[in-house]
Amino acid sequence: MTVVNVQEAKTHLSRLIARAQHGDEVTIARAGKPMVRLTPVEPVAERTFGTVPINLPDDFFFEPLDEDELSAWE
Repeated sequence: MTVVNVQEAKTHLSRLIARAQHGDEVTIARAGKPMVRLTPVEPVAERTFGTVPINLPDDFFFEPLDEDELSAWE
């Protein structure tokens, strides 16, 4: 575990972030009192859209609506 004061954290923030990413527990203290801890963030899974396969006939969008569907739009 690494404990650093605020001034040292300001000066070496990039280095401290790298240490936290590699598993080292980094704590930032003010006046010798632990205040915050740097921890790596879990990566967010990428979302994919449009992955549900839909098989529609080629003329699906060009067929006239039946009376029930047509009245629902009016």
